Amino acid sequence: MGSLFRGEPMCLAQLFLQSGSAYECLSEVGERGLAEFRDLNPNVSVFQRKFVNEVKKCEEMERILGYLVQEIKKADIPLPEGDVAPPAPLLKHILEIQEQLQKLETELREVTKNKEKLRKNLLELTEYTCMLEVTQRFVRRTYESHLHANYEEFPSVENEPLVDYNCMHRLGAKLGFISGLVHIAKVEAFEKMLWRVCKGYTILTYAELDECLEDPDTGETTKWFVFLVSYWGEQIGQKVKKICDCYHCHVYPYPNNMEERKAVVEGLNVRIQDLHTVLHKTEDYLRQVLCKASESIYTWVIQVKKMKAIYHVLNLCSFDVTNKCLIAEVWCPVADLQNLRHALEEGSRKSGATISSFMNTIPTTQPPPTLIRTNKFTSGFQNIVDAYGVGNYGEVNPALYTIITFPFLFAVMFGDFGHGLLMFIFALLTILYENHPRLQRSQDEIMKMLFEGRYVILLMGLFSVYTGLIYNDCFSKSLNIFGSGWNVSAMFEQKDLKSNKFLTLDPNVTGVYNGAYPFGIDPIWNLASNRLSFLNSFKMKMSVIFGVTHMTFGVVLGVFNHLHFKKKYNIYLVFLPELLFMMCIFGYLVFMIFFKWLAYSAEDSTSAPSILIQFINMFLFPGGETEVFYTGQVALQRFLLSIAFLSVPVMLFGKPLYLYWLHSGGRGIRIGYKLIRKESEEELSLLRCHDVEEGSSHSDTGIELTVFLVAGTVLCFE
Repeated sequence: MGSLFRGEPMCLAQLFLQSGSAYECLSEVGERGLAEFRDLNPNVSVFQRKFVNEVKKCEEMERILGYLVQEIKKADIPLPEGDVAPPAPLLKHILEIQEQLQKLETELREVTKNKEKLRKNLLELTEYTCMLEVTQRFVRRTYESHLHANYEEFPSVENEPLVDYNCMHRLGAKLGFISGLVHIAKVEAFEKMLWRVCKGYTILTYAELDECLEDPDTGETTKWFVFLVSYWGEQIGQKVKKICDCYHCHVYPYPNNMEERKAVVEGLNVRIQDLHTVLHKTEDYLRQVLCKASESIYTWVIQVKKMKAIYHVLNLCSFDVTNKCLIAEVWCPVADLQNLRHALEEGSRKSGATISSFMNTIPTTQPPPTLIRTNKFTSGFQNIVDAYGVGNYGEVNPALYTIITFPFLFAVMFGDFGHGLLMFIFALLTILYENHPRLQRSQDEIMKMLFEGRYVILLMGLFSVYTGLIYNDCFSKSLNIFGSGWNVSAMFEQKDLKSNKFLTLDPNVTGVYNGAYPFGIDPIWNLASNRLSFLNSFKMKMSVIFGVTHMTFGVVLGVFNHLHFKKKYNIYLVFLPELLFMMCIFGYLVFMIFFKWLAYSAEDSTSAPSILIQFINMFLFPGGETEVFYTGQVALQRFLLSIAFLSVPVMLFGKPLYLYWLHSGGRGIRIGYKLIRKESEEELSLLRCHDVEEGSSHSDTGIELTVFLVAGTVLCFE
């Protein structure tokens, strides 16, 4: 209970590790999670430390593992994960793991490179085949136009078809053709550029491919256009080629005649079939390599991370004068000192060292780190508290009380039976299946957050069910479980229902009010026109009561810190003024709420003063006669307000003045002129050292201040 209330008692220990067994010893300590290491080389840069080369090797293995994981995921191969994390490898096995990873990376990169080369060749051959099929349609369409019309696309060609180009040499002008594929988004710009640059000495024919092909640059499937450019002259041809290069067109050679076209198509089909066979075998072999690597990838990743962590910790250690022994300083829980000794002995045994590593506890004046042990139930609440800040060593741990206060205050705000029940069922299912691998290894951030806070959600839902019953609210609807305590028929004789739009239920009429609803708010309020104002008033008063109680409880917890650190002056100068200030103002407000509930009934409720007006008048001191709850109320309020105002200067200046008096040697404080010298910073540091010796606590509500009196004016420095 003491460790849960304040955290684990800690001590500073010094480890003496033999150079040959330091790795195995730290591996055992790390597996058991027994210590927090201190950096004994704060002035040495990261690149000048002893084990920087080993850390670089681990980073290189992490890079290889990242590449392997990427390739395995790309191949849609599941990554197996073990239930138990493997330990760090022994020092003699590290070189073997490094060689395996390098060999696997080399083989995988070579196979992947060959596969990509084959896929690229296959894509080029496929594009070439599609281009020949589409351009064949161009030729047939041109030939049919020569048979059925007098129009000639090339006047000097007489009636010969475009498919035979040798006849063009009779004119002394060389006719050339360039064919290929262009991206669908570049067709219009490509056509305009050809027209402007070549000045009409080209004829462009293009058509869209029926199927989508892969873009070799992006790897995405997209639409392509097949084009055929006819031109005259070598100079025009050079311009066309440059334009094709500019627009990243895939240009392929165009056959001169039908026989050559047929031979090219047959050769392409044979090569495509062979490439499919080779590519299929390459992919099978690549998948086999990746499947074999996936069996060990989980173990390798965990082992390399632990290796890197061990070498990072070794860099925090310092060598003795003989360079044969490493010295480390660690913070360790007092209860785990024996386990730490066993871990060092086990590490020395695994390494085969003749001299075992050992440890000694050393005294220190430095404040230890805070360690609070948690389990799967308390970890969620502890994370909520740690999000606002981790307390100093020895302070009271508020997470123990947050287990109740946080879900309950949430339920006060939420307060719905139906929604709370859904939250409770959801959290209960996650708890029942908390060992399921999909829940434990989920990569979704929202799901991970909900799973880690499943016990918080469980209590939030359970308390919401309770407050929902108090509010009589289930999915924003009231439930009439026990029957209403109000009787409407008794009002028929008192009111004329035909002349009144609303029926006011008067509890003073006999038979109208038969008693309180057994649990929660009466369901008849759901039908009332003043339902919202009544419920808001009820919830507001209840929230004020819970809020003041919660804040007062937090202030009272500070007393345990003051007593633990033996700083009793904080009780008189911090705790009591805070408590008096809160009780004289907000505590009195809670008192008026309960007094009005108890002192006034339904018979005289119309004459009851307003709590809000009474609270405002407490600060304004209105003249004349005002409505009061009881005799002597004004005098009591002025007395409480005077105590609250007197508590303010004590909270602000009481502790600083006392520390200044303590620092001055108890000689008292002399009001007058005092020069602030350059040595005042040293005085401030001395004061802080004295405060550390007395014990430090950040849970004090007041601010630590050092006070200098200059000409009767108080100057405060944080």
